[in-house]
Amino acid sequence: MRSTLIRFVHDQRGAAAEFALVLPLLILFVLGTIDIGLYAWRINQAEKATQMGARWAVVTNPLANEIASTSYVNVNVGGTLITQGDRIPAGALGVLTCTSSACTCTVSPCPGTTHNPAAYAALRDTMRRVLPAIQDSNVVVEYRGSGLGFAGDPNGPDVAPIITVRLQNMTFTPVTLVLFGASVNLPDFAYSLTAEDATGTSAFF
Repeated sequence: MRSTLIRFVHDQRGAAAEFALVLPLLILFVLGTIDIGLYAWRINQAEKATQMGARWAVVTNPLANEIASTSYVNVNVGGTLITQGDRIPAGALGVLTCTSSACTCTVSPCPGTTHNPAAYAALRDTMRRVLPAIQDSNVVVEYRGSGLGFAGDPNGPDVAPIITVRLQNMTFTPVTLVLFGASVNLPDFAYSLTAEDATGTSAFF
């Protein structure tokens, strides 16, 4: 009886089968842990890329040329005539939305919609320094009135809009779904700053 019990305790013939049963769950757990870390890293990349894009946008040439070139001296806004040195009211600029290919006046009034492709490319490339996966279709920039700036400013654009850089429609492919060619959608990101000099083609971070 004692020898039978000892043989039972030391019997390891089922170890391989047990390990084979546990191994898939262990692999899934390890890959899942890696995916969570990679997903968090990608979220952080996207946030930082959006912040850098906004910072770039407020100190370099706007994507719509008229933001920088339009003078508001002797312009009537909401029934009020703006003269030299007057503050630019928020209602002087509605919402101007720019993508990689065009600028559109989403909410009137807008000074103009002449697209600046070089400024867009510089902005996109700045964001790609943090997240290389960014494509043209992922970046949208909005300009809206802030109530800042003054008519006839000799040192820069009259209007100082709030600039919002949006990063949208980004995806993430988890390691566990690579073989299936599947991916998950990342949330959209947006970051807003008030325009500063809004002129030039370079910035320091």
